Amino acid sequence: QVQLAESGGGLAQAGDSLRLSCVASGPSFSTYTMGWFRQAPGKEREFVGGVTWRARTSYYADSVKGRFTISRDNAKNTVYLQMDSLKPEDTAVYYCAAVEKPSRVGPKVTHEYDYWGQGTQVTVSS
Repeated sequence: QVQLAESGGGLAQAGDSLRLSCVASGPSFSTYTMGWFRQAPGKEREFVGGVTWRARTSYYADSVKGRFTISRDNAKNTVYLQMDSLKPEDTAVYYCAAVEKPSRVGPKVTHEYDYWGQGTQVTVSS
């Protein structure tokens, strides 16, 4: 069983940067594919980006490509989401997710992930 805890959210202005962290507890973190999702009020949870278990591949939604960067430190059981050039439309609750054996490389859909954190709020003002 993996438990995930996000941190680093807050209030930012357009153009600012924030870095979210997700700390995992439980065995074999380094073997999990990790993902970040977000959910804005009244909208469905959407994929933001992910990183494979050896950090050999990171992949992103088109809406954040070039602005957001995912990395992981397996020694610290932590995955990061560096968010640059923030926009008001990035406002959402951001969730960390994990899956040990994804059905494909680079899962992007919520049901492909087994474990979820509680989320951290990011609010970007214009």
